[in-house]
Amino acid sequence: MGVKDLADRRVPVREGQYGSRVVAVEPGGIEYIPERERHGHPLDLFWTWMSPNLEFATVFVGVLPIAIFGGGFWPTVLGVVLGTALGSVTHGILSAMGPRFGVPQMVWSRGAFGYLGNLLPAGLNAFTAGVGWFAVNSVSGTFALVTLSELLNKRLGTPVIAFQLALAIVVLVQVGVAFVGHNMVHRFEKVLFPYLALVFAAATVIIVAQTHYGLGFNPQAPAAGGGPSGAFILAFFIAYGYAVGWNPYASDYTRYLAPNSSPWRVGLAAGLGVFVSCAILEIAGAGAATISALGNNPTTQFTSPLPEVLQILVLLGIAAGGVAANVLNIYSASMSFLTLGIRLGLKLRRAIVALSFGVLGLVVALSLQANVGPGSKYESFLLLITYWITPYLAVTLVDYWLRGGRYDEAEFYDPNHRPWQGVVAMLAGMLASVPFWDQELFTGPIPHSHPELGDLSFFVGFIVSGLLYYVLRRTNRQPAVHLR
Repeated sequence: MGVKDLADRRVPVREGQYGSRVVAVEPGGIEYIPERERHGHPLDLFWTWMSPNLEFATVFVGVLPIAIFGGGFWPTVLGVVLGTALGSVTHGILSAMGPRFGVPQMVWSRGAFGYLGNLLPAGLNAFTAGVGWFAVNSVSGTFALVTLSELLNKRLGTPVIAFQLALAIVVLVQVGVAFVGHNMVHRFEKVLFPYLALVFAAATVIIVAQTHYGLGFNPQAPAAGGGPSGAFILAFFIAYGYAVGWNPYASDYTRYLAPNSSPWRVGLAAGLGVFVSCAILEIAGAGAATISALGNNPTTQFTSPLPEVLQILVLLGIAAGGVAANVLNIYSASMSFLTLGIRLGLKLRRAIVALSFGVLGLVVALSLQANVGPGSKYESFLLLITYWITPYLAVTLVDYWLRGGRYDEAEFYDPNHRPWQGVVAMLAGMLASVPFWDQELFTGPIPHSHPELGDLSFFVGFIVSGLLYYVLRRTNRQPAVHLR
């Protein structure tokens, strides 16, 4: 392993020669990226974050507020746009830090949480991305591939693909891309982008043309007890949760950019990639929900208004979009796992960890194939465990502000760097948000008594963690960091 001397301390530097090669397995793991290995352009981030959101899970974010909570069309549109915008802003901010510090997102978090305290967010992210969302997106893409084969069977007599075979194909592709590494991930998302953008744009235009814009609040919806305000707040919450779910990955895909890259360009490209893709498809989902009632197959609800040829193209796009999302999930899960400090004496430790997550995710997806999908209890569980993200964001952003953005990269790798304030503030925010949870699996006392408030847990967690961390840091000052 190479080393970088910094202020009389030692920083691990990613070994090997990688450069801008695409068909080459990325060496190393979570080490600092030296300046000789920096490459890429901020604009690349736009495609990297557009493609993984051009999938059915994004569409369903717009379907849920109307089909389940009874929201009107225009309040739902306003809610998903505002929620997506808020999650995209923080995504842009975190992405802009990657070129400056040259380390993955969860390694940078050690600055605020310490070497041991960071086990909490890193462990949660590894599980959420590498197991949970991996299984959901894999099965979602697999069902689209199976449905596509059934449609082609009726028209052309081609064989119907069995679920297990379709799942194996989906998993093999996404694990293969994540195994190769950073440069392949960026290239894969860029190559997929034109196709995904065209088919989903065409579908969106047709659906928007048929949308019932005058649809108001529906008190007969399955979970319409919160009234119009509850439906609006939940639309905002779901869209925000979906967008902010990418935040713990942000610096993973910007740490190879040159240190002098414009923070504004980096943040804008990453933030807009998330915002544009999510907002447009969520609006399309809301439009689809006004056309037909939610059935057993939500994918059909989205594709049924489309011409048959476009249905085929969109189904292929849904499968490809799920793969695009999971490529990022696997890659970032491997980054988070390595941040846990588990020593692996392997030359290609990141690649091996990515492969291991793929195998684990395949097992989970096969065992839960009948119960995993948009709107299922399993996906509700996944949304539930993402409540840790806003307390995590509050701690990292307040820490950055208090330090004036000044970090010594050596503390990211120092086992003796053990501040306690970050993990205490994050846990406090998570606990404080519990009474505000409004999920199918658990409804807290606040939304139970006042359903018109919807789900305010994300904001409660952020405020409590941010304020508490500020107070703890101001009253328990840490030693000044050593700067270059």
